Amino acid sequence: MFTRQSQQKKWVIAPQAPQPYVERLQKFDVHPILAQLLYRRGYETPDDALAFLRYYDGDDNPFLLKGMLEAVYRLRMAIRYGEKIAVYGDFDCDGVTATALLTDALRKLGADVRPYIPDRVDEGYGLNSPALARLAEEGVKVVVTVDCGIRSLKEVEDANSYGLDMIISDHHSVGRELPNAYAVINPKQPGCPYPEKMLAGVGIAYKIAEALYAEGVRRKQKGLDEWHPADWLDLVAIGTVADIAPLVGENRVLVKRGLARLNRPQRPGLLALYQEAKLRPGQINAMTIGFGIGPRINAAGRLDSAMVAYNLLTAPDPMRAMKYAERLNALNRLRQEKTRAMQEIAESAFPGDPADEPLLFAANPEFEQGVVGLVASRLTEQYYRPSVVVQVGEEESHGSCRSIPEFNITEALDQCADLLERYGGHAAAAGFTVRNENIEALRDALWDIAAEELADKELSPRLTIDAELPLNEVSLELVDLLEVLEPTGEANEAPIFCTRGAVIKGRTCVGTEGQHLKLLFDNGSGQPVEAIAFRCGHLIDTLPEVVDVAYQLEANVWNGSRRLQMRVEDIRPAERA
Repeated sequence: MFTRQSQQKKWVIAPQAPQPYVERLQKFDVHPILAQLLYRRGYETPDDALAFLRYYDGDDNPFLLKGMLEAVYRLRMAIRYGEKIAVYGDFDCDGVTATALLTDALRKLGADVRPYIPDRVDEGYGLNSPALARLAEEGVKVVVTVDCGIRSLKEVEDANSYGLDMIISDHHSVGRELPNAYAVINPKQPGCPYPEKMLAGVGIAYKIAEALYAEGVRRKQKGLDEWHPADWLDLVAIGTVADIAPLVGENRVLVKRGLARLNRPQRPGLLALYQEAKLRPGQINAMTIGFGIGPRINAAGRLDSAMVAYNLLTAPDPMRAMKYAERLNALNRLRQEKTRAMQEIAESAFPGDPADEPLLFAANPEFEQGVVGLVASRLTEQYYRPSVVVQVGEEESHGSCRSIPEFNITEALDQCADLLERYGGHAAAAGFTVRNENIEALRDALWDIAAEELADKELSPRLTIDAELPLNEVSLELVDLLEVLEPTGEANEAPIFCTRGAVIKGRTCVGTEGQHLKLLFDNGSGQPVEAIAFRCGHLIDTLPEVVDVAYQLEANVWNGSRRLQMRVEDIRPAERA
């Protein structure tokens, strides 16, 4: 029987690193706190920890990707004979950056190439046969996908019948069959020897650009001294972080190198976006991408056309770039408003307490297709349940899913494949198209699958604490020490510390609507430590003076001044008050 569990975060204190481990790393000038953080991340031997600090040393030869040789051959033939090429992308940040990257690379190689990104509402996710038919009618001979297509078996067969040569490049999970394409590039496909299996879509597009460039160099092609694939690492960093790809292995190296370029931006579009989003070169990190850059690029495909974002990233001059940046900023504000409104509609439709359900399923014609994924994310975050939110159309409906570590949502959709028109995704996030007459059956099937798989599991979010610290040990020097772990994100989380019995010396609400809580903690030195707790303004009158607090450490830079700041992850009355 499915039973409700507490939604309060459970703090899990990471085990202490063995003393010999710490002492061995200290011989390489690794601080004991950093040694603890590396041990907690699974680097259980000093050699593993040192290998992580030295970054990726795997073979990143792009021709190790299965299908790459065939893809490069076909693309070079198309360039040589002047055949039209289309880069068919996806409307999210990963897909847009990948489309911009590969289109530009092919153009620099002399290709007659055009981008194609489907409309989220009219065409939906992934390949669609009417679009491929139109491309063929317009004279396109080769279509190379980025960030989509690995499960588009029928659409690829249709494309073949239209006379198109299809090159599928994708990073999503592979189905039972591969599409019958001219070439398939996906490190997850059987028999692919490429060591990094978790590249984002833009990462694979970058590997194609690398392979094309390397082949051009081998053949002494003219003009290659004017550009290099590394010119697009800023786009690789944006797409990889925004798509929540794991920031370990090769991804970590690509994002690290891309962040260096993002902090010295050359693209007019990025300079304009920084201005609109109030971002500063030199202060861009993975979090900036995740909360500042990525959402604005995603907003285009959610509420307008993804080509707005594409045009921003490829804008040739500041004037045109600013027009697109202003549009993206306005769309991002609208996206925030719509997400809040749709979440309220979804929650009002649940018959009881959402936390009593094994899976949350909301379908409504008032929902907007571009925002359903955000609403599903909010529901999963708030109730710690797999969530499915569906925009009901006239005949077909489009859904977005978000899940928790205990439940693989794409495997659940695999069990419901007979009810779906199209679907795809990862363990934690997926999307699908379903005919309206199958919505109720899909809801019941997913509910039953979740109820069975989650029946014996304790469903409460966990917050893993890297280390307990007294507040007199937190400092800007510690923040600087932690820089070696950057870029942090998925699979390489920013360190979380906790302090028990912390004393609050001041509190105030901040933000346009007072939704955030600013705190001052006593660290015993007479100089309070600042803290910010986002979306916790409602706690201002209920928090006691003494609390247990979990937090990340960061440097808050303002008007040239650099101050220590705690970013609160969780806060509660002190257990030992």
